[in-house]
Amino acid sequence: MKKNITLSYKTIEKDVAERLDFVTAREFTQFSRVHIQRWIKDGKLLLDGEIVKPKQLLKINQLISVETSEEPTLEDGPEDIPIEIIFEDEDIIIINKQPGFVVHPGAGNRTGTLVNALLHHDEELSFLPRAGIVHRLDKDTSGIMVVAKNEFSYLNLVSQLKERKVNRHYLAIVVGEPLSGSTINEPIGRHPKLRTKQAVTDAGKEAITNFRIKERMGGYSLLNVSLETGRTHQIRVHLAFINFPILGDSIYGGRKKFSAGTSETVKKEILKFPRQALHAEKLEFIHPTSGKKVNYSAKIPKDLIQLIEFLKNLNE
Repeated sequence: MKKNITLSYKTIEKDVAERLDFVTAREFTQFSRVHIQRWIKDGKLLLDGEIVKPKQLLKINQLISVETSEEPTLEDGPEDIPIEIIFEDEDIIIINKQPGFVVHPGAGNRTGTLVNALLHHDEELSFLPRAGIVHRLDKDTSGIMVVAKNEFSYLNLVSQLKERKVNRHYLAIVVGEPLSGSTINEPIGRHPKLRTKQAVTDAGKEAITNFRIKERMGGYSLLNVSLETGRTHQIRVHLAFINFPILGDSIYGGRKKFSAGTSETVKKEILKFPRQALHAEKLEFIHPTSGKKVNYSAKIPKDLIQLIEFLKNLNE
């Protein structure tokens, strides 16, 4: 499959004495500057039918044109895997990711991922980086994700994430009962000894997590968590760092850690929960084309609802 691209623009008075690459990027906003630079380098972007340098200064009534075809950027194949779509339009897809669903293909998970499912849903996504996925959730974290359907939306959403304009809200069940809500501002980077883990480390990047207590449940707590940054495993690392690990988290200490006084019967029930008790519940951002603030919510999965109800009963 190839994608045919045909674009044209005739210069006007405001373009006079401006550089070709600058005007092209301004007028063809559905493509990145890197994309446009590649066309110029490959001789696909023409000025009055001629190949010119990117710094060529423009005159009035000149024709900038592109006529080319491109191969998909992804080699992953489409797979008919069900995905729960909350909302979709010409620019974005909002998904409620189920727990146990790997987002990106990788070592040991070349197939059966969200990327494969998305490529089956819309083959045009194969022309976008990461099939349009602009942020990720861990395999065993459930909840809401946004996927871009075109390059303009992808660049816009990535920019919003970098500028911290995307609000992400999670539900987490932790072992223990914090005295109050708080902000955790500790840098996160790769663990100095265990390369598959992340850790709070002076050599890490800025990471800020906010949380408040939604409910206390017999030695465990249901938290509302929001992110100001988006480091790998950020919520899991930060909550474990303050000694309130997410219940069921086998990597960061919450799998076999229990609140003091937890009976053996309750421990056995908790151990039946197969993953970290973390759900991405809400997402708020500026829609790439309408410019309006939008927000979406993903319903809480049954396994997490059942766990919450079980822990609530411990107080009775």
